Amino acid sequence: MKLILARGFWPRYCAEDTRWVGQEDAPTIAFPMVCFCDIPLSRIADHVSFYGQYGLGMTREWATANALNPVLYVAGENPICSELRALNSHSNKLSDDEDKQKAKDSVRYLYAHVKPSRGFMSVDGSPLEKDFYLESEWRHVPKCEGVKPYLRLKHFENEESLSQENANTDQHCRLQFTPKDVKYIFVRSDADIPDLINFIQSDMDHFPHSDTKVLMSRVTSLENIQGDV
Repeated sequence: MKLILARGFWPRYCAEDTRWVGQEDAPTIAFPMVCFCDIPLSRIADHVSFYGQYGLGMTREWATANALNPVLYVAGENPICSELRALNSHSNKLSDDEDKQKAKDSVRYLYAHVKPSRGFMSVDGSPLEKDFYLESEWRHVPKCEGVKPYLRLKHFENEESLSQENANTDQHCRLQFTPKDVKYIFVRSDADIPDLINFIQSDMDHFPHSDTKVLMSRVTSLENIQGDV
């Protein structure tokens, strides 16, 4: 939480279940991303119990200005899946190597914004089946010089390789915001609030004092929210 407030969101490579694409040699591909959810506070209990009890609620204006976009959920085998696969097939048939690479890069960027409505994600090294559609996910997938658009599974599972590629996104692709872009700051309990207020006062003093005062007013505990909903 403090690192995000001080330095912005860090896009890191996340392994995605891409079996919907139908390529047996690539059931999992990792894309650099920062993920958000667009859910009402009444649904926050299940979300934080799975992903953690600290978070930021950002404004929709900030999301739009920074090219965040809702993911496209695909539900089983249907024409949308077929057409997305067809785009990849068409790109492979281009005769000019440069055109082919550009087309494949575009297709892969689209794939980075597609999820099965229900699929698998890795939790502590083990696959877990999950209803992704319920998360109403928005996603930021950076396009930055010197940053690979995706990693194959063998490179994602190589700790040295993954660490190097994540270091590149840290250097080139931090997703920045100002205090005015934050609607909520969630912490686990009331006991966490004083420490976070002290951090905002001491480590975010490069922002206008009026902005940090408003930011401090955004801090709330999940125990209070969950008691109200």
